Amino acid sequence: MDGSNSRLSPVLELRRNVELPFERARAMPKSVYTSDAFLQKEISEIFAKEWFCVGRVDGLPNPGDFMALELAGQPVMVVRDHRGILRAQANVCRHRMSVLLEGRGNRRTIVCPYHGWTYGLDGRLRGAPAMTRNEGFDRSQYRLPQIRCEEWLGWILVSLNPEIESAASKLARIEKMIGDYDMASYKQAFFETWEWNTNWKVLAENFMESYHLPVCHAASIGGLSKVDDVECPHGYDEFNYHTLQKEETFTLSIAHPNNRRLKGERRFTTYLLSIYPSMMVTLTPGYFWYLSLYPLETGKVRIYFGGGMSKEFAEDPDSERHFSELRKLLDVVNLEDRTCTERVYAGLVSDFPSPGHLSHLELPNYEFAQYLSRKVQ
Repeated sequence: MDGSNSRLSPVLELRRNVELPFERARAMPKSVYTSDAFLQKEISEIFAKEWFCVGRVDGLPNPGDFMALELAGQPVMVVRDHRGILRAQANVCRHRMSVLLEGRGNRRTIVCPYHGWTYGLDGRLRGAPAMTRNEGFDRSQYRLPQIRCEEWLGWILVSLNPEIESAASKLARIEKMIGDYDMASYKQAFFETWEWNTNWKVLAENFMESYHLPVCHAASIGGLSKVDDVECPHGYDEFNYHTLQKEETFTLSIAHPNNRRLKGERRFTTYLLSIYPSMMVTLTPGYFWYLSLYPLETGKVRIYFGGGMSKEFAEDPDSERHFSELRKLLDVVNLEDRTCTERVYAGLVSDFPSPGHLSHLELPNYEFAQYLSRKVQ
């Protein structure tokens, strides 16, 4: 017996899964990863209602800087306006509903590529050609719908849910836990967008556990992380986490000599933060990197990926060398992760038995499954 029950819906299979105590728990049922119906529930019950990370505040530093994205099927733009305020708004023209912006860039104004309606960076309509003969038209009544957008510890978070609790309140436990790292002051050095052929949850779970490090990352960081010393404390409703102690020889991962905030063992401690639903942050005293995951299909995920340095390393005369070393390392790590997670999804869509029991190092995965079961009904 492999523990699966194909007659149950994915929602009920997952519920049965998390009803077991962790010491007897199995990995999530295959249907949770492969069912289109379950994915649509995730989109409507999670991604349409929760906070979603679109990157770092310093990734859009100048007035007019923008990025466009899709969130729960809705075209959204995030733009820094002329007053320096970051705002999220609908990326759809109020005239004939054309999408306005694509990708990333900088604009002094937002001009519709279909009929030339022009909006200010604050979303207010500034110009509309050939509209003077329409007696009902009032330019002042037109504005791009505004979307919840908050800055939190250097991150840009957006939500389609106007009633959502503020990020600062919702994630206050994290801020208290890592306050001495001063994550808001870390400087982003790069940002990319990828698409991998795996389920978004496979990649999220891969981040949440360090069980795979010695094998999947044998050629890179596997030997630099003391997996035997991994701490997997119980997480919270909003996030899970675990910590690693890095070797002193891994210069980029320990506190810079000019860092006076971190004391004792914390100068060598790495946090792996999994902020639900899909924001994954590796925070070391010297550098950070992150993934923000958005499902495109059951077997395809869009990844917003970035990273950089603590302010002490960023201000170091050798900062360019530090950035270069970090990027080379992360390129190798990400290639290894892509290979491993795409293999997992290839196995999940097979007809062979369901996943097995969890290791004690996979407590965060179990708590993630509990989160999903609470949200997807």
